[in-house]
Amino acid sequence: MRTLEAERMTNLVVIFVIYIITFLIGFPSNLLALYTFVVKVLKKPAPIDILLLNLTLSDIMLLVFLPLKMREAALNNEWPFHRALCTVTSCTFHSSLSVSTIFLTAISVDRYLGVAFPIKYRLKRKLAYAVAASIFIWVFVVSHCGTVFVVRSLRNDSIPSSQLPSNHVVCFKAFNERQKKIIYPFRLEICIVLFCIPFIITCFCYVNVIRILASLPNVKPRKKQRAVGLATFTLLNYAVCFGPFNISHIFGVIHYEDPKWREYTFALSSFNTCLDPFIFFFSSHAMRRNVGACWAGVCSRFRPIIPRCSLPCCKDPRDGDEGGGAVGLSSSSGMGGIGASTESSSGGHAAKIWEISALNPGQEAYCTKFQGHMAN
Repeated sequence: MRTLEAERMTNLVVIFVIYIITFLIGFPSNLLALYTFVVKVLKKPAPIDILLLNLTLSDIMLLVFLPLKMREAALNNEWPFHRALCTVTSCTFHSSLSVSTIFLTAISVDRYLGVAFPIKYRLKRKLAYAVAASIFIWVFVVSHCGTVFVVRSLRNDSIPSSQLPSNHVVCFKAFNERQKKIIYPFRLEICIVLFCIPFIITCFCYVNVIRILASLPNVKPRKKQRAVGLATFTLLNYAVCFGPFNISHIFGVIHYEDPKWREYTFALSSFNTCLDPFIFFFSSHAMRRNVGACWAGVCSRFRPIIPRCSLPCCKDPRDGDEGGGAVGLSSSSGMGGIGASTESSSGGHAAKIWEISALNPGQEAYCTKFQGHMAN
């Protein structure tokens, strides 16, 4: 009995650590993405910006409720809050995961159409279509996941007293027979409609994007690298975060009970909020520029502490490395024919000039001269 209890506590510790890592990495990176896309949408929005903004919102929605799941894991899976909050949290988690899946698919379709049919798609690519598609995705997914409210209304969402004390209330960890007849077929439908079909579409789109770009001799290598990076992190998201969780749905339908490892997959699914910022990075020039500026700012903080820092952004301008900074993060243009704006290395130079306040007068004079050179 002690061995089982110790094993259970170990499992909860692992889940708790996953939640902490997810929150510490995902929350600040998604806030940066949210700021980036809100500014971009307010200034000069493109359809891809609308999709990326909605993907960011779905991640932040999950991260806002993540501390509640952390508290639950810390209390041995006991739900310490009101039952209604359990329902809202569960519905939010499932909705966020499914919304993220669909928007990742929508982004892949946008990239594929832009590369495969650059002229036709550019002519028909309108902001209103992206807005309408985003509204449809939210309504479709939330209405699907709203079934959780129906299941919650069937009561008895506690483990029997033979397993745990009667006052130990859990949040959707066990179901009675009446609930199982609803929840398991519902999960199977979710798995097929909101995971399997989007996954197949996403694979098709990115395989063809890479194939088409690889066959074009006039496409810059950096564009091809970004296409590969975007496809890699998107498919990694499906494989690591969404895949295991949806496989547990199929297992539940077959065996009519949740597998013991489902808790791990549920925690791991929240890790998609840490992988999505990489997708933002490869999809948006504005995101790459802001990441470059933030990275340069962080390096400037550590320059007095580590005077021999070898990172490009940490080098002194007088070292002759004028091409340093965040150039590698924010240079080159978007993936061909998809409506992305033409980019240059100015974001990286701006990131270096942004640090001018931390320089001495001699360095400031150098940077001022350098800025004038770039302006010309």
